[in-house]
Amino acid sequence: MTRPVVTRFAPSPTGFLHIGGGRTALFNWLYARKHGGKMLLRIEDTDRQRSTQPAIDAILDGLKWLGIEWDGDTVYQFARAARHREVAEQLLAAGKAYRCYATAEELTAMRDKARAEGRSKLYDGSWRDRDPSEAPADMKPTIRLRAPLTGETVIEDQVQGRVVWQNENLDDLVLLRGDGTPTYMLAVVVDDHDMDVTHIIRGDDHLINAARQKQIYDAMGWELPVMAHIPLIHGPDGSKLSKRHGALGVDAYRAMGYLPAALRNYLVRLGWSHGDQEIFTTQEMIDAFDLGAIGRSAARFDFAKLESLNGHYIRQTDDQSLVTLLEDLLHYVPQGPAIAARLTDTTRAQLVQAMPGLKERAKTLLELLDNAGFIFADRPLAIDAKGQAVLTPETRALIGRLRTALEDVSPWSAATAEAAMRTFAEQAGLKLGAVAQPLRVALTGRTTSPGIFDVLAVLGREECLSRLADQAA
Repeated sequence: MTRPVVTRFAPSPTGFLHIGGGRTALFNWLYARKHGGKMLLRIEDTDRQRSTQPAIDAILDGLKWLGIEWDGDTVYQFARAARHREVAEQLLAAGKAYRCYATAEELTAMRDKARAEGRSKLYDGSWRDRDPSEAPADMKPTIRLRAPLTGETVIEDQVQGRVVWQNENLDDLVLLRGDGTPTYMLAVVVDDHDMDVTHIIRGDDHLINAARQKQIYDAMGWELPVMAHIPLIHGPDGSKLSKRHGALGVDAYRAMGYLPAALRNYLVRLGWSHGDQEIFTTQEMIDAFDLGAIGRSAARFDFAKLESLNGHYIRQTDDQSLVTLLEDLLHYVPQGPAIAARLTDTTRAQLVQAMPGLKERAKTLLELLDNAGFIFADRPLAIDAKGQAVLTPETRALIGRLRTALEDVSPWSAATAEAAMRTFAEQAGLKLGAVAQPLRVALTGRTTSPGIFDVLAVLGREECLSRLADQAA
């Protein structure tokens, strides 16, 4: 009988959920959902010095924001240390592991000698068959795996293909340290086995770990999960992804105004393809995702492509939902508290009314918020540098006349305001643009905004007339 699919995402809580981790989690989640299985979450917190609760919180929060839901309770690796030790003792009792009493100085000398001779195997196996009675007094031994000395260790990887290591080049890896704490290598294997993980999907920086971990599986007589090692994400120039390229936490993308659905869609296409399709609903991703379509070469992060995709998702999102998303964004940006203080039923309604014009221009929620700034602005408006250049004595006089022309508009709407402005321009012998630009600056403080007649409608008669009076000569 085929085992039900179980994948896992196993981050180390030494920092935020970075973008590569977000993609790994997404791939695991999609594969599990496609096959009707489970994706488990394991926090690998065995590094007690560097693991922090804020990092754990950031990982959980980042996954939830991305819309990646794991199954069951979160497993914390450190809490399972007794179980890891139990397996090491089992291997020791079966003669498949041994106690190593090499001192730190001896190990350093071995490594230096091996490197000088160009050997990848750094430990010389000197305690494999030595009598423990020869051990130094009061020395706490490590427990090492008695790895095979000949033959090959082979991984049939779903992305990388068949990967082979010569056993003569692989060390007898440490399972338990001298203080009794289990190593990462042992803990991962025991946890994956005990959690019934069937598929390990992770970055290809773990490929060498796969060889070492397979030797533990073999020693325990356990079934090896299916392996899929996905290439890492590089910057646009092909170099290792850095902060300037986008190697940021998922929380940073939220603060930059990206929609979770857009980021999910972008991440799924980083290294995986389904024909020429670029835009996927979540269900389409689940239905189409497979490990065989993941490329072997590193994916390149492209902010312009992400922005374009995000703009598409913004335009496809209904206006009320965008207002809700903007309110959420206020928790993560410096200007948030000041804008939140101005949020009322009136300004929310104005945001919804302005949204059709606002979302056509914005690639991020931050841009959307910035372009909606005229709704929250205090009087008299702060006029930006380009706007100041427009406000000459002549245009200020023109603004006074425009205000007079708008006073009698009834009912107040984009259409009636436009008709009044066109009539004014015609009678004054001016092009509409010569009227619209001073009007825009007086009402928004900028030379760019949504359609000026939409701005008039959104702000309402009283606010418009007041703002025009502030700037009129």
